[in-house]
Parts: sequence; structure tokens; C-alpha cells
Amino acid sequence: MWDYTEKVLDLFYNPKNQGAIAQSDDPEIAVVYGEVGSIACGDALRLHLKIEVVTDQILDASFQTFGCTSAIASSSALTELVKGLTLDQALNITNREIADYLGGLPEAKMHCSVMGQEALEAAIYKYRGIEVAAHEDDEGALVCACFGISENRIRRVVIENNLTTPEEITHYVKAGGGCGSCLVNLEDIIAAVQTERDAMSAKLEAELATAQERTNRPLTTVQKIELIQQVLTEEVRPILLADGGDVELYDVDGDRVLVTLKGACGSCESSTATLKGAIESRLQERVLPSLIVEAI
Repeated sequence: MWDYTEKVLDLFYNPKNQGAIAQSDDPEIAVVYGEVGSIACGDALRLHLKIEVVTDQILDASFQTFGCTSAIASSSALTELVKGLTLDQALNITNREIADYLGGLPEAKMHCSVMGQEALEAAIYKYRGIEVAAHEDDEGALVCACFGISENRIRRVVIENNLTTPEEITHYVKAGGGCGSCLVNLEDIIAAVQTERDAMSAKLEAELATAQERTNRPLTTVQKIELIQQVLTEEVRPILLADGGDVELYDVDGDRVLVTLKGACGSCESSTATLKGAIESRLQERVLPSLIVEAI
């Protein structure tokens, strides 16, 4: 018996926005759907979006899901999350945000939240005339033949969710959950991602050292902004993305660094701790001790 939260059980027994959305005769309204999964593999989701053409705003969303409790609850949660967002805003939704909306999912059921994220992307790509098959996650070498999972898709879920074991990958995208012949490849992908992270960190260290050694004068505004942006992109964002949040640099005014918190970070009660702990302390260490981070 899985240990589901009350929110998961509520959306399973009383799902919101279940069913299809009828096509509209209004030329300024578009209705589109995206599909992922297959009944043969155990889960399938069709996500419907009603979009205002002029503004790209999602007016309504609904789902049709074949799957388990987590799959239905995740689908229902996703429809609630995307309503009112623009398509670009919706594309920033991560599977972590879906799971967090539900109060968490059992680790072995995280693939249900990933399925929701992928269905959302499929619907938006379809609306924009982008072939889903051309999505970079579907390109590259096939790693898991049992479930048809590519290397790029695995790399993405490893990076976004900070996964460290093949078992975790299986929980998120099912790769490795069949015959098991790809488990060694999963370990190689995890090792490669970690090597890239270490290389980026070393590169940043070297660039910061070079910037300090290059001149005895204080950093110029341009140098400061470049270094701040680099630290946010390469060191801070991966940590926040793993927890369903994100950060974007808005402006730099002297030693004041103005940022926008997104996703789980934007609505989290501990956002102040995120600002001071995960962001400000890292920027003070990597760029300038006098920097102060503020959210707008």
C-alpha cells in the first residue's frame, strides 16, 4: 500500500477537470491536446488546453488519464497549476511543482509527475507547430529499449531532479525498470552529469580568480553582472530546480541584487531563507562579500 497524502487521495477520488474540452468556433480561442505514455506501459495521459490566441493565456485545462492513483492525481494537479498562465510560463512548470502541489509523491511514483510535465510540453509544442518527435529529449541514443527512453530524456530528469542512483531514474521515467540491461548506462549518465557539474564549478572558480587577478580595481558593473548571472545559472538554479523552484536575475543596483523567485520558491513560506541561504551567501562567497539579495 502506497503512502499517499490526503491531497493525492482527494484528487484521485474527486478529480478536478477530468474529460475533454470541446473545440471552439471562436477564431481567437484554440483547443489543443498533448499525449504521453501508452496503455501497454501502464500509464497514458492526454492533456487538453484551451488557449486565448492573442495572449497565449491558458483559459482552461482538462485531462484524460489511464493509470494509477498518482497518475490521476498528478494530472488533475497539473490542470489546476496551468490555468491562467501564459504558454511560456506553463513551460517553466517542473515535475517537482506538480509533486509539491500534491504534498509529495512516493518516490516510486514520481514518473507520474514527469508524465504530466511531458504532456504539457507536448500540447504546447503541438499548438506552436513543433513536432514532438523533434523535441531534443526524444533525440539521441536509445538507452532503455523496454520503455523507449532516450539518453537526452534521462539526462534532463537527472539534472532537474538531482538524481544520483539508477533506482531514482527508474522511479522518475521507468528506465531500468524492465530487463535491467541499461542499468550500467544509467550509472554512466549520472557520472557524466556529475563530471560536467564539477567541470562547471572548476571553470567558475578559475574565472572568478582570473577576474580578481586581472585588475586591482573593483569589478566593473558589467563584470559584476556577468559573474552574478553565471553563479545563478551554474550553481544556484540547479539546486532550486531540484526542489521545484527557480530564480531569475532582474537587476543589479550597486551591491543590491534584485531577483525574481519562481515556481515553488515564489510561493514558499521559507523564501526568505532561500534568498539569504541558497542565493545571497553563494553570491557573497563567489562574487563580492558586500552583495545583498532582494526579491521583487
